Amino acid sequence: MSYSRLDKFKDKAKNILKRTLDSHITLAVTGLSGSGKTAFISALVHQLTEQANDKNMPFFRVVREGRHIATTLVPQKALNIPTFAYRQAMDSLTSKPATWPESTKRINTLRLAMRYRPNRGLRAQLGDTATLTIDLIDYPGEWLMDLTMLNMDYATWSNKQLNMLRSPVRKDHGAEFLDVLAQFDSQKSVDETELKQISNTYKHALRAIKQHAHAANLQPGRMLIPGDLEGAPLLAFFPCQAPQLKQDNTQYAQLEARFEAYKAQVVKPFYKEYFCRFDRQVVLVDLLRALKLGPEIFAEQTDAITDLLAFFEYGKSNLLRRLFSPNIDKLLFVANKADQVGVNYHQDLALLLHDLVKSKANELTFSGVEIDTMAMAAICATHNKSVKEKGRTLHCIYGKPLHEENWLTYLPPQPPRYALSKAQWPAHGFDYLDFAPMPNEDGTLRHMRLDHALEFLIGDKVR
Repeated sequence: MSYSRLDKFKDKAKNILKRTLDSHITLAVTGLSGSGKTAFISALVHQLTEQANDKNMPFFRVVREGRHIATTLVPQKALNIPTFAYRQAMDSLTSKPATWPESTKRINTLRLAMRYRPNRGLRAQLGDTATLTIDLIDYPGEWLMDLTMLNMDYATWSNKQLNMLRSPVRKDHGAEFLDVLAQFDSQKSVDETELKQISNTYKHALRAIKQHAHAANLQPGRMLIPGDLEGAPLLAFFPCQAPQLKQDNTQYAQLEARFEAYKAQVVKPFYKEYFCRFDRQVVLVDLLRALKLGPEIFAEQTDAITDLLAFFEYGKSNLLRRLFSPNIDKLLFVANKADQVGVNYHQDLALLLHDLVKSKANELTFSGVEIDTMAMAAICATHNKSVKEKGRTLHCIYGKPLHEENWLTYLPPQPPRYALSKAQWPAHGFDYLDFAPMPNEDGTLRHMRLDHALEFLIGDKVR
């Protein structure tokens, strides 16, 4: 047996032992582009490694009970994957002026080791202290959307994309591509130059839709964030109406082949490598931004979230599953950035999110998955501020709007408690503001209910 094979065998044995003792967890931090995944992971690391005390995290039991010893970053096992840029993210969050970290543009991973004093079970009998290893994976939200392509053939995908391009919020940004496509002869022999030119036009349409309409369902995601596929012919495809009679060696046949190759060589490996071995999951949803963007984008993002959940493995966990085929047995839905509405509206956000996911949540609960929904802010960007007006107390927020110089006291609109139909949507919409992060003077970060989230996600692993 070679050294490399022996090394792999040892690593596998160690992982089996850890899973036997339930001392390892892989946490899926899931969300669409802009939902706050990078900020969430940064906050989780920061709070556990630098601010884990009973005053800051009173609802995380291992901390409140004084059993948390220390948490630290440790080297990851996947040496071929870049490490999550935690220090760079913290530099952004604590700079003056503070800024949000850059969005993720590639796969990153990070490993934490949490040392604690167990108070029950086999771990307590084996020693005074134990260690929980936590693996986190960060990836572009744009790539996540590609998973739904796995359930479609090229004709189905094309019809869906073309219908979306003709929708009210997208048609202006996709008009040039649709005009070019109308002149495209899909039945003639392959013209590589023409395919590349039209795929570039489609790419520009996707980027314009993302920038101006802020739509979530944009495919293929690698056209927006190509990573190491920049310039690859694999990305030179676009949606096209299917001809009545398919023929070989035509432009349409070439587009169909590239679509299938993209699924086989990009999407499937991404799925198999990163989405089949999670133990716990948090789904981050920026409801405020979705409400601000209007009923069509709100409905699109809601559908995208529920569609994506079909690609994760769920089920009640036991020893054999932990060892050989881990399933997600706890799922937390989070209405993120809740500090950007008044404290009196946090319950409204949680109820709205519950209404959006209740059908899927009921299905998973029946399968033995433990589910919770909450409104939280991984990193606070505002302070609550009460204002008296005409004998009433208004629950306002105070902060610095993003890309502005002046600080503002603002009264946000009340979010709905359930999903509104287009007819029910208020004429004035929902005018929420985006705020810059607000670190403390000493560089520490404030959170809202991150300790609640940690207790739900990993509290049972550190008892």
